[in-house]
Amino acid sequence: MKKTFKSILMLFLAMGLSFCFSTCSDDDDDNTELSQKNETFNIDGVKFTMVFVEGGTFTMGATSEQGSDADDREYPTHQVTLSSYYIGETEVTQALWQAVMGNNPSYYEGDNLPVGSISYEDVQEFIAKLNRKTGKTFRLPTEAEWEFAARGGNKSKGYKYSGSNNLNDVAWYDGNSNSKTHPVKTKQANELGLYDMSGNVYEWCSDWYGSYSSSSQTNPQGPNSGSYRVLRGGIWILNAWFCRVSYRSNDYPSSRDGNFGFRLALAR
Repeated sequence: MKKTFKSILMLFLAMGLSFCFSTCSDDDDDNTELSQKNETFNIDGVKFTMVFVEGGTFTMGATSEQGSDADDREYPTHQVTLSSYYIGETEVTQALWQAVMGNNPSYYEGDNLPVGSISYEDVQEFIAKLNRKTGKTFRLPTEAEWEFAARGGNKSKGYKYSGSNNLNDVAWYDGNSNSKTHPVKTKQANELGLYDMSGNVYEWCSDWYGSYSSSSQTNPQGPNSGSYRVLRGGIWILNAWFCRVSYRSNDYPSSRDGNFGFRLALAR
């Protein structure tokens, strides 16, 4: 009888451990599966990684976690559905820009610093050259792709900033930057493994800037025309308000501000 009871007890313990290992490892398995889809490229010895973003549907704009910080440009909120795509693990570095363009326009210099002082038009020239080198079709992310990725995609935990509600964990901004840009990947990543989507430098998006619509959209590309291109993410010289995942900015496509950078996107 004692042996029978012991056998039953051991069976239940084994089943419990099996269940724990199965359920507790689900998130790790999902993360591993997605990370295996990432792609790394090498341009004359400079490596950069494109992170796979599984498509999904999200609410874009002034969602509840933004509270009273949201402004008129972030309304109305609206449902957006996106196909899968890739986005840069980091902002494009000066080393990569130099490898592709043969120059470095940045004010603060360093191989692992984000490239700066570049216009939207400069970015288009960079992308054209990069595509010739790789045979791929790199591009800028759309504003919707940028925000979905910044929010953590399908793994979003609803943070105010990209990857945390504590900005110091994930961003370089006026409260901690010591008045300069910083090397990429020196703060925590967000839920998708993306770095510096809040703070460091502003990031160009492909869209013309325009007001939001309340209607649901699928793979939106923004207005057909306009005067300004979208910038996202906040910068090292401004405060936390500008680093929120829903915050929107814009400038002329020809503007070369020292705080303007970008990250790449790539169709699946």
